[in-house]
Amino acid sequence: MNVTFATEVKYVKGVGPQRATTLASRGIYTVADLLLYLPFRYEDRIRFHQIAEIVPGVTYTIYGTVADEGIARFTRGRGAIFHLVIRDSTGTLACKFFHGGYLQGRFRMGQAMVVHGRADLDPRRPGRIEMINPQYELLGEDTADSTEMGRIVPIYEAIGKISSRVLRRIIYGALQNLAAAPLDALSPSLLARYGFPSRGDTLRFVHFPPSDVPLELLNEFRSLAHRRLIFEELFLYQLSLALRRKEAERRAGISFRVREPRVREALKRILPFKPTEAQKRVLAEIAADLEEPTSMHRLLQGDVGSGKTIVALETATIVIENGYQAALMAPTEILAVQHFLSARRIFAASGYGVELLISGLKAQEKQRVLERMRAGEAQFVVGTHALLEGPAGFARLGLVIVDEQHRFGVLQRKRLMEKGPAPEVLVMTATPIPRTLALTLYGDLDVSVIDQMPPGRMPIETRWSAPEHLPGVWDFVTRELRKGRQVYIVYPVIEQSKSNEARLSLKSAIVEFERLRKSVFPGMRVGLLHGRMRSEEKERVMEAFRLGDLQILVSTTVIEVGVDVPNATVMVIEHAERFGLSQLHQLRGRIGRGGEKSTCLLIAPKNLPDDARERLEMMVATNDGFAIAEADLRLRGPGEFFGTRQHGSLGFHIANPLRDRELLELARHEAFSLLENPEEEERLHLFRTLDPGWQRRYQLASVG
Repeated sequence: MNVTFATEVKYVKGVGPQRATTLASRGIYTVADLLLYLPFRYEDRIRFHQIAEIVPGVTYTIYGTVADEGIARFTRGRGAIFHLVIRDSTGTLACKFFHGGYLQGRFRMGQAMVVHGRADLDPRRPGRIEMINPQYELLGEDTADSTEMGRIVPIYEAIGKISSRVLRRIIYGALQNLAAAPLDALSPSLLARYGFPSRGDTLRFVHFPPSDVPLELLNEFRSLAHRRLIFEELFLYQLSLALRRKEAERRAGISFRVREPRVREALKRILPFKPTEAQKRVLAEIAADLEEPTSMHRLLQGDVGSGKTIVALETATIVIENGYQAALMAPTEILAVQHFLSARRIFAASGYGVELLISGLKAQEKQRVLERMRAGEAQFVVGTHALLEGPAGFARLGLVIVDEQHRFGVLQRKRLMEKGPAPEVLVMTATPIPRTLALTLYGDLDVSVIDQMPPGRMPIETRWSAPEHLPGVWDFVTRELRKGRQVYIVYPVIEQSKSNEARLSLKSAIVEFERLRKSVFPGMRVGLLHGRMRSEEKERVMEAFRLGDLQILVSTTVIEVGVDVPNATVMVIEHAERFGLSQLHQLRGRIGRGGEKSTCLLIAPKNLPDDARERLEMMVATNDGFAIAEADLRLRGPGEFFGTRQHGSLGFHIANPLRDRELLELARHEAFSLLENPEEEERLHLFRTLDPGWQRRYQLASVG
């Protein structure tokens, strides 16, 4: 049966209703969706390596037959190890699958198969080479199958019970039965400009590439066909950002009076110190936006401790002095409480009504805050997701501030904006974002950067100590406490795991708090802070530490952002290897906020895997947040960097903003040029050819 891009996937040969339901779980509804489910890797099944050629430490693809199998089970919850031996004409290869009990009965003697993985020496049997948890594929009886052997073979991530092998056959059939060349979202002039192949040729190439294409080119997604698909995704995404920006520019906003003496006096009242030149520059950029009759959409970026919060409060002052309300949304209750306490203190001289709206409030208190918001008496409201709920309304919302925006979705930002007619939007992040990623995530925003620290800040010295040196670390902490300083001690988990192995290897905040209080620092005032405490309890502990009533704060990562105690000069992070690089940098940013020298002590073993070692060495080497962010992106990729599979949620099948910087710049230029100088023919072409799924994903319905 012939199919088109719009054909429902259940009508493709080999799919049917049951598999269609499984495919739908991965967002595959049509042939277009199916053909955009791309291989994550390619194997050369024309020229296999032979087992006798294997050298330890190298990755191989081996073709052979099942020679032996067996299972070793263990007590104490450690699962089972499945042993498999495959044979070719030159020898045998052992394969070991940890937690592999599910593989029992899956293989039969003499069955043809392909394994792909890294070969290493078996530490228990000198001289024997093995593969640990290799990827494998069982082959059919007909090894002449044109999708499985004798070619470069695409490897897909399995979807439920639909294996890579089955997906390969389904996609091969769909390509063979495609009735006509699919319409192309990229115009002929755009394709010609970059020498890109048509959409049909591109999809045939990426799924079943010719045998003479270098394997490295395919596995690194650097072939012209891959680059064309990457460009297309980035182009359509940037086009959606450009449209959003244009729509925002057309929407009437509030033109605020900025230069009046009353506003200037109010700004002077709240400044606790002389602002840096960078802060002055950024406030001038924001003030210019506020004067315009269109809404501001600006990203305020700056390293930990650079003074973003005071700039946000200055912005709020301008808005409040013009008779409007401002709202600040934070990702956690602890950060919201910190912003609330800080704003209440700074706005005390101005007499503004400052309120806190979080889910932890008692019903009666929450109702009081909501009524003050609706009456306009709450002029500055700090909150969490509670601000997005239906009952949270404003009399005259003029400014929306979103802190640590990467922890919120674009739609959440939009929902808060809809609480007012056309509020100004200021997005803040203390996670330094390299330009590439800023273009991807915040391409619809103007960007301001505070690239200067307040005067008098001393660089933080960071040291890496092994756990056996902890007695010396506690001696150092005691000396600092005797000087009147305060100390953070951070642990990765709140309480001990129930498993014996984890209990022996991983310390927890609750257990260590008791031990430190009683045995290590008797007579010192030690507090405990973690995410499971009630809101008022967290607020009480933080305020006690801020006022100096507590000398030591034992905590989890809840203190990662927003906590500001200038007298805290020491941070000890136990199990530092368990934390991400940006997270370690954020934690370290809690100290070094006064004029005294500060020290961050990372406690971790010296014999660590390469990536963990690189993270800790980077922390010791630099305090530069942008250098750390670049390194973290390189180590973990953009999705993990933001704590979610962020680039997946942006709708990318193949593009990776970090890897594809050059194509991102080109795509952005083309997308914004298309809207600035719209040739009617190109716009109409795009609208005619874009299938509804793409329009939905990139919100491009307004292109036409």
